[in-house]
Amino acid sequence: MPETPTGPRDFAQLYRATLAPLRRYLARLLGNATEAQDVAHDAYLRVFPKVNDQSALKPEAVLYTTARRLAINRLKRRRIEPFAASTADPAIAPATAPGVVDQIMARQELGRLEEAIAQLPEGCRTVLLLRKIDLLSHQEIAERLGIAISTVEKQHARALRLLRAALPGESRHTAAHAPQSSPQEAHV
Repeated sequence: MPETPTGPRDFAQLYRATLAPLRRYLARLLGNATEAQDVAHDAYLRVFPKVNDQSALKPEAVLYTTARRLAINRLKRRRIEPFAASTADPAIAPATAPGVVDQIMARQELGRLEEAIAQLPEGCRTVLLLRKIDLLSHQEIAERLGIAISTVEKQHARALRLLRAALPGESRHTAAHAPQSSPQEAHV
């Protein structure tokens, strides 16, 4: 019976002592105070049972580790779904939703991309789709196709080169994310 009051009191002390610093830490990590507050809340929910039953030897360390992992997962989701966060709730971010013109342009760009991918040699196209759509590593692609990793790397590089050549105006979006080996490629 005495353990029940001790657990929440310890959790309350942990909460009061760490709330502000944890939110600052997460805001720096995520670059967004609102997301930091959400992640901190989720971290406290996950850590509460361990603090309550006193199974965590260092509750503050468990809290920060949990919060960091949740933040990293959120950052990964941002990379995978870059537009989902901005358009999920139109009441929150109406200005970030693409307009009709942007949607039409995006559909046209997608059509040109699909056409360019269809024009790639079969090996390049297969490697590119396994890498970009199925998110397989070069090693996994090599194993699946029964070819050498170096062949996968060459086919992937060739596919990207051919796409850049086929879509000269479109590569502006990928130029910021791809390593540039020459100034000429940055403008392609």
